[in-house]
Amino acid sequence: MVPNRILIVEDDELIAELEKDYLEAGGFQAEVELNGNQGLKKALGGGYEALVLDVMLPGKNGFEICREVREVMNVPILLVTAKKEDVDKIRGLGLGADDYLVKPFSPMELVARVKSHIQMHQRLLEQKDREDLKGICVDGLEIYPKERKVLLERQVLSLTNKEFELLLFLAENPNIVFSKETLFDRVWEMDSAGTVATVTVHINRLREKIERDKENPRFIETVWGAGYRFRV
Repeated sequence: MVPNRILIVEDDELIAELEKDYLEAGGFQAEVELNGNQGLKKALGGGYEALVLDVMLPGKNGFEICREVREVMNVPILLVTAKKEDVDKIRGLGLGADDYLVKPFSPMELVARVKSHIQMHQRLLEQKDREDLKGICVDGLEIYPKERKVLLERQVLSLTNKEFELLLFLAENPNIVFSKETLFDRVWEMDSAGTVATVTVHINRLREKIERDKENPRFIETVWGAGYRFRV
């Protein structure tokens, strides 16, 4: 089994090597970067299961690295600092850090926390995958967002991208009435090539594909003078 890779960004070489030694003894593959700018570049390159960031660094500090990484990826981040003030802890956690260690700390505690956050992160990802695979199932109609697949009575339906997105939006917000204007804004967004009449066309096409009796629709209901809703 390939060990989990951990990136340590710490400008104190002795502390960095100590953290590296303990993490590797704990079964991880650890890499050290002494400069904040280079640390950010490596972190954004991906491939790490956790980041251990010192707050005070040459170049970008740990807070800045944490903020920029969190904007583009979800990976456990542990901040390490000599500062004990609560305001610094609050700031770090507010920027998306998962944990905060104050120097001096036990290297064994660092290893334990890294392991705990990686395991928690993996469980959350597995849970999300299971939820995505579940799909939305109502009275013989099955919608699988991750696979972009729709089945009716176990038969796969052929939908255009916009038909799928419109059906998914309605199904993810059951029993809520949406006007044509709102649906056009949410599904077509800034696509100025269409008009709200496009919504009616796509609703009719969807009904032809998913309704057993399109004159008396089971799934997509018209609420006269208001709009449409996915009825559950």
